[in-house]
Amino acid sequence: MEPIKTDIVVLGAGPGGYAAAFYAADKGKKVILVEQDRLGGVCLNRGCIPSKALLHATKLIGDASAATAHGITFGAPVLDLAKLRAWKNSILEKLSGGVAALAKARGVEVLRGRGHFENSTTLRVETEAGQKFVSFTKAIIAVGSKPALPKAFDLGNPRIMTSTEALEVEDIPAELLVIGGGYIGMELSTVYARLGSRVTVVEALPTILAGADPDLARPVVRYAGKAFKEIRLNTKVTKMTTAGKQIKVTFDKVEELYDRVLVAVGRSPNCADLGLESTQVALDEKGFIKVNAQQQTADANIYAIGDCAGGLMLAHKASREARVAVDVIAGESAAFQNVIIPAVVFTEPEVAWAGLTEAEAQAKGTPVKIAKFPWSASGRAMTFDATDGLTKLVIDLATERILGVGITGHGAGELIGEGVLAIEMGATAFDLAASVHPHPTLSETLMEAAEVFYGHSTHVFTRKRPE
Repeated sequence: MEPIKTDIVVLGAGPGGYAAAFYAADKGKKVILVEQDRLGGVCLNRGCIPSKALLHATKLIGDASAATAHGITFGAPVLDLAKLRAWKNSILEKLSGGVAALAKARGVEVLRGRGHFENSTTLRVETEAGQKFVSFTKAIIAVGSKPALPKAFDLGNPRIMTSTEALEVEDIPAELLVIGGGYIGMELSTVYARLGSRVTVVEALPTILAGADPDLARPVVRYAGKAFKEIRLNTKVTKMTTAGKQIKVTFDKVEELYDRVLVAVGRSPNCADLGLESTQVALDEKGFIKVNAQQQTADANIYAIGDCAGGLMLAHKASREARVAVDVIAGESAAFQNVIIPAVVFTEPEVAWAGLTEAEAQAKGTPVKIAKFPWSASGRAMTFDATDGLTKLVIDLATERILGVGITGHGAGELIGEGVLAIEMGATAFDLAASVHPHPTLSETLMEAAEVFYGHSTHVFTRKRPE
């Protein structure tokens, strides 16, 4: 069979893969995009998008209840899970269709099937119509990751879920155990608690959202303490067994019954069965593909981006890595270095941060000053009933440059973009304080935090702009 020839083959059509394919096509390269599932990858189909749709929909339940305090009373909510799923799935279908339309507009050929490397220049694709072979000059692997399910928890019982099954919302379990207090566990716990489940979260570490600044996580802990049945820290599940229509869970010597269990203990790369052993591509001890700052693997013809290449498992990181890989393939100078990657956790309230955290500054011995502005002093936050928020700046003492930004509160994920821009552009606290922000908005809290750095007793604008 005569192989299909192309400049670049991209394996995986998630946020990293399709970004790479489109960018390469824009640079005049012939590109084939290989995907065995619906276009959009895990993020669009089984991650970011469906979870945020469910978080938005279920938040309306709490908003309707809270409106009573404003003099507006609604009746009790009536849940139609089939309609909720259909609405969520319609979003996914539209977005996936949009990716397909963009591929067509750019002349990117989409090949549906499972890719397997025959060697460093040939990819075999198992399609419904049979095997096809792609001869490529360069390949970009962007196959993503999947929820980790430890063997001790994999009983073959559908009542034990990963995030993939939990996002289908087949029913509302009366008693739900969530193993893992990271961002996935906390987001999905929020969804099910709003739907009416009594949620118990267990976390092996001494805190939930371990990667977040404690100041930012504190309001989330307060909300969860009220909305969830319980949060147990420093707790490990030692055993799970099927008990009729429930799951018996053992914590040390204590046994409890749950209607469903959600395992949210991390993600693992989709690097198995790709034929990488037929190439020079090397994996690390956890199964991630080893890459350098140019996203190059140990095989000169093959690059890797996104979750399967390790590091932060974020869609926007994969998209940036895609541009780096394509630029390098095109012979341009590029590297994934000194890039500010924001993180957002869509809990209640939202948490977002970028750049250096206070803890990281302390660990590095970087002299910084912390400036905080509580949302209890924000007029706009009051109109949202969102006064538990906080905006926090990490500022270099010597240069007054903004090194890090953290926000917790309503719409934190939308606000953090200004923080990313400030850090990337080398802005000082003066720059942020002197930039006029619209009133009344939550964006003002960034300006207000910068003014806190100088102290409200000394007017910012009497100072000379730092060099």
